[in-house]
This record gives sequence, C-alpha cells and structure tokens, in this order.
Amino acid sequence: MKEDMYENVATVPVEDMALNEGMTVAELVEAMYRSGGFTAKKVGVAADILRRMFSDEESVNFLSFPACIISTGTRGIIKEMVRRRMVDVIITTCGTLDHDLARIWKDYYHGDFLMDDAELYHHGVNRLGNILVPNESYGLILEEKLIPIIEEIYATGKRTFSTSEIIREVGLRLNDESSIIYWAAKNDIPVYVPGITDGAFGSQLWMFRQDHRDFVIDLLKDEQELADIVFPAKKSGALMIGGGISKHHTIWWNQFRDGLDYAVYLTTAEEYDGSLSGARVREAVSWGKVRENARYVTVEGDATITLPLIMNAVLAEMKNK
Repeated sequence: MKEDMYENVATVPVEDMALNEGMTVAELVEAMYRSGGFTAKKVGVAADILRRMFSDEESVNFLSFPACIISTGTRGIIKEMVRRRMVDVIITTCGTLDHDLARIWKDYYHGDFLMDDAELYHHGVNRLGNILVPNESYGLILEEKLIPIIEEIYATGKRTFSTSEIIREVGLRLNDESSIIYWAAKNDIPVYVPGITDGAFGSQLWMFRQDHRDFVIDLLKDEQELADIVFPAKKSGALMIGGGISKHHTIWWNQFRDGLDYAVYLTTAEEYDGSLSGARVREAVSWGKVRENARYVTVEGDATITLPLIMNAVLAEMKNK
C-alpha cells in the first residue's frame, strides 16, 4: 500500500503574533516564524539557517550582493558582517566598490521615487531609487581619490592583480571604519568582482592603464583563487542578496563541490520570466549548485527590510548561545 505523505502533515499550529512593548528583534523574528504566515515565516527560517551556517566551523561561507543596497544604510549591516568575520568570501558588483568608497568621502542623500528625473539631471543629481547621489558625491570624488591610490599601488612594483588583490590593496590604504572594503582588507576576506569594469571603479582602472600599459587586471587569477577556496571546502554556505552576476558566480563555483550545504536567498525578482535573479533556490538544486539535502530558503522582499531583521536576530541568538 502506498504511504500517504500527507497523513501526518498538519501537526504544527499557527500562533498569533502579539504587540509586546520592549520586544527584541530576535523575539519578533521568532514570533514571525511561529505565525506560519507567508514571508514572515521565511524570515524566521532564514535566520535559523544562517545561525547554523555561521556556527558550522566546517563551512566556508559566501556573501553575495548587488551594489544598490550599498547606497543605503543597509551598507552598515554588510559592514558589520565583514567586521565580525561572519563570512569568508564576498562576491559582488563593481558598483559596490563605487558606493562604498564614495560614501567614505561624500554623503548620499534622501530623495523620492517620484522626483522629476529631468530636473535632477539639470541640477547634477543622480537618482538611485529614493536615494540622491550628486555628481560630486560619485564620479568626481572617485576620480579625485582613486587615481592617487592606484598610483601608490603601482609604485610598489606589482603589475598584475586579480580583482580581489587590487580591492585589498585599496582597502589597506583606507582609514575609515564605515567601509566594507576597509574591513575586508583588515580581516583578510577576499572580495571578488567578476564584472570589475562595469562601474566607476573599473573605469578608473581603465583610465590609469592608458598611461601604464603594463598594468593588468587578471580575471582568470580570480577564478584560480576561487577554485583554491571551493575545492578543499568540507561544507559551504551562502547568503545571497539579489541576483545577477554576484549570485550566479556564487552558485556557479559551488557546483564544483556538488553544491551549497546552506543557502539563503533574498530577492524581489519573479521566476516566471526564467531569469537567474528570479530563480528560487530550489531551481539551483537541479543544476547541482545547491545540494538536494541542503538547508535552504528563498525570502521574497526588499533586502533593506529583510536583511536587517534577519541579521539582528541571528546576531542576538548567536550571542546568547
């Protein structure tokens, strides 16, 4: 007789959330998990998986994310994860370098999604969602500050760099504890940017090379470094925020060790169009990028909301244990 897989499925009751004065973030996330409700429960599941992942001493842990959130205060959450050495490898986009560095030297500002973009253009202000980035806070300041740093690195005599190497060299020359790149360099956490030319940081590298033809960024050296990290790993895990090249490079490399053991994905993308960004973690199982017995969850929602909730809950629980 075929076993009825649904025979004992309804066993955990849904619990109502309460409005409790003084409730901690960790208590709130736990209540969200017990509520059983849609994305609220997924936030709780993600916190539980990440606690296990960060506590697993055998796991090499990846963090991937897109640049856009680094223009916001969510940069502080990422910075704290790096400062506390909660991850071993970062894979991101060139814009992350742009925003992280630019915000060391200049401010970004509050704006609105409905502002007149033509008017902003005529005032020399770029709009990133509801964040305002004046020209002097982005391209101009990066050109002013980065070229002298690159010249200093070049003067050491080294001519060929992987992206992680050039990013580390820049990070070592910073003196600002708000910076992700600063803490990554200080804590020897490699930062890989497979699309290094797709942003202002990459443009400065290209401009410098116009007068220094022996200056080379070797992308294949990055791949060798990643191979040296992935192949010996007993286990691996990843917190992936958003999609695109940073997400794919993370799961792509982990397929070479038969997939991630832990995977948490935060996304706003839809899967109906077949996009990599919209693909749920379960799809990666079919490619061998996530193990079929892995602990994984996809959390739908804006990462500027979900990530602070999840990581504050994770940190509180790990501290208590």
